[in-house]
Amino acid sequence: MKTLKKRRKQGKTNYLKRLKLLKGRSPRIVFRKTNKYILAQYVQSKEAQDKVEEGISSKILLKYGWPKESKGSLKSIPAAYLTGFLAGKKILKGKKETPILDLGMIRTLHKSKVYGFAKGLVDAGVKLKIKEEIFPEENRIEGKHMKKDFSDAFKKIKSRIQENE
Repeated sequence: MKTLKKRRKQGKTNYLKRLKLLKGRSPRIVFRKTNKYILAQYVQSKEAQDKVEEGISSKILLKYGWPKESKGSLKSIPAAYLTGFLAGKKILKGKKETPILDLGMIRTLHKSKVYGFAKGLVDAGVKLKIKEEIFPEENRIEGKHMKKDFSDAFKKIKSRIQENE
């Protein structure tokens, strides 16, 4: 029992929320933020054992032409959207079951990276039950709010993802 208390104290696991997700028996798309990247994992649970079937990091956006200079970080709203878009395309390409969005212990603020990621999933074709008004505005998703206009690079990357997946 000490491990349960330890993870709860550290703010890593909400066991009531996890139990509800496991009882649903649906696969989950897990969203996590690190100091540098956005991570997404398609997870199946069987008897409380998680199995990651598909994993993706925003670092893969460099392969699609993400600007390496200081134009945009790999944890911004546009990066979160494109990571979600790419994850959604992979889910649909693999003909996987529709997942539930698992945000863990992340604070869910409207119009944030979390919902930028969810918007990417929805735009890719994954059917999530999320209200449209909590998604960030299009100009923020495309990176127009950043110091250097990022919208041209964003559109090129999105079209490359659509072509490849």
